[in-house]
Amino acid sequence: MADPAASAATPSELSTGELVTRISRQLSTLVRDELQLARVELTEKGKKAGTGAGLFGGVGVLALYGVGALLTAAIAVLTLTLPVWAAALIVAAVLFVVAGIVALVGKKNLSQAAPPTPSEALGNVKTDVQTIKEHAHR
Repeated sequence: MADPAASAATPSELSTGELVTRISRQLSTLVRDELQLARVELTEKGKKAGTGAGLFGGVGVLALYGVGALLTAAIAVLTLTLPVWAAALIVAAVLFVVAGIVALVGKKNLSQAAPPTPSEALGNVKTDVQTIKEHAHR
């Protein structure tokens, strides 16, 4: 167990070995704490992302039924002046054009997305490293 008098001593009163031991212990604790923070942060983000994805899945199913009804209505309107096959072909062509545009926009957004990183933990680690560097040069 550590000597209580040594823990109360100022760094200038400690031997080099004691200082190295203290720094090693503190650095080890700091790294463990930052890794734990990163783990907790990523777990929370994962839970929120999972819930959001589930809700979007449900919305997608409902929207699909709505789109089906609208497409049927569009074909029905066009059959007033065109044969059924022509009306269905026109509606399908419009759908493919819209799908192409949405795919391009989605691809652009995915390429701009940042990877999921524990930003708070990374910021803390960068601050810790900078602090250690500053104190090491003194």
